[in-house]
Amino acid sequence: MNRRSSSRSRSTGLLRRAAAVLAGLAAASVGLTGCLYSQIPDARSSVVREPDTTGVSDELLPYYSQKITWEACGARFDCAEITAPRDWENPSAGDLALEIVRHQATGEFQGSLLINPGGPGSSGYDFVAESLEYAVGADLIERFDVIGFDPRGVGRSSAVACLDDEQMDEYNYGVIDAPRGTPEWEDELTARNQEYADACEANSDGLLPFITTVNSARDMDLIRAVLGDTTLNYLGYSYGTFLGATYAKLFPERAQRLVLDGAIDPAVPGLEVGTTQAVGFESALRAYLADCVTGSDCPFNGSVDEATADLQALLAVVARSPLENGDGRMLTVDTMITGVITAMYSEESWPYLTQGLTSVLQGDPSGLFALADSYNGRLPDGTYADNSSEAFRAYNCMDYPVEDDQAAEDAAMAKIEKLAPTFAPYWQGPDPCEVWPHDPVGVREAIAASGSGPIVVVGTTNDPATPYEWSQSLAEQLENGVLVTRVGEGHTGYNKGSSCVDAAVEGFLIDGTVPDDGLRCE
Repeated sequence: MNRRSSSRSRSTGLLRRAAAVLAGLAAASVGLTGCLYSQIPDARSSVVREPDTTGVSDELLPYYSQKITWEACGARFDCAEITAPRDWENPSAGDLALEIVRHQATGEFQGSLLINPGGPGSSGYDFVAESLEYAVGADLIERFDVIGFDPRGVGRSSAVACLDDEQMDEYNYGVIDAPRGTPEWEDELTARNQEYADACEANSDGLLPFITTVNSARDMDLIRAVLGDTTLNYLGYSYGTFLGATYAKLFPERAQRLVLDGAIDPAVPGLEVGTTQAVGFESALRAYLADCVTGSDCPFNGSVDEATADLQALLAVVARSPLENGDGRMLTVDTMITGVITAMYSEESWPYLTQGLTSVLQGDPSGLFALADSYNGRLPDGTYADNSSEAFRAYNCMDYPVEDDQAAEDAAMAKIEKLAPTFAPYWQGPDPCEVWPHDPVGVREAIAASGSGPIVVVGTTNDPATPYEWSQSLAEQLENGVLVTRVGEGHTGYNKGSSCVDAAVEGFLIDGTVPDDGLRCE
């Protein structure tokens, strides 16, 4: 029997930060620029603080005592490489590289601020180097050295590698001829997942067993130490909240100023993750349609229920008869669903969805492909901008314990069918982690982080990817958790237009001023 799981086949991949999506849509023809080395080093690039080696064991001292060599890159940044053990439980088993980028404080320096944009698998290096002002506000840029890093397995760091561009296109967009839900359909998907997993094992230089959030959290402590900080300042979005909470669990005495925005509940099992996200995306879709039908360019008319029914009918049509794009790819219903969900991350993307749905009704799928491509990291020339999909798969297959409870799966599917009827027909499928070459090592349990400093958790009330209830739950689990609520739409809350949220986050990180627990920002 092929297990069906929303958590790792469809939904957990939807935790990616919306920044990459919006950037891709705004400049679809521009590839990621990376870090271009300048011939003239920054005036402060030679300033290196002594590493913090307090309490470090002899076997880890060579890593914690390493000195950073910064090189200027671009107009405003400098970059460096840090060496970490491949296996933190056995440091003699070899090393891997962690690439970091730094924007130095423009005013009074008070430490480093590490940033993670989510995923798992998103590049923190690119997030900071290419969208600094989206990642953090001006006051944080003034006070902190803002640090972006590619976690192990990601991007410029020692990275997971799986399929080439052509193979990735077939995996993401290929048409399956067997009827949906049949044993033949499941067998073909499982075969594709097996090919994907085999390629990852063959091309990743033995990294796969060590691509876990626990190892990444230990890497983050190493980065903190070699930067010369005695405690961690951290801003994590989406999956980055799980990374931050895991850090606080492992190193509570060093977790002093952490902000976790768009939280994942670490105690929720994978199946429940998928179920909750399906309901969250249905809620966001209804909010979009409520807005859409009030405009003159909306492809649907009438009430929200009528517009929802029309969209469901359109999805059913595409499910029966995929539409050919100008580049020869076929818009399947799965690709269309990916495009629709992509636009749910932010109200700023709603107009793109309106245009795309209007075009589909006219037989042109290019707009929905643009949305799906932005999510998948596919550039207009057919290449893929990064390895975020591969790294995402690697982390989730190692982090989430195996679930094989048919009764629980049936109950979850019944809930999705009732509360997320638009997505329900397309949500389930064989779990790709079922064929992963290594057994998972992660656990799903509450995190208290006893002994940490205050940890600010930001939740948005109609966040589809990380539903608000997860932020509420994490704030309650943490011994020193503080909940800040943004009332609104979209994924994550800081630097998204709420001066109330921004003031709470920045006041905490800069001055240590802890917001009132339960602060609600309308």
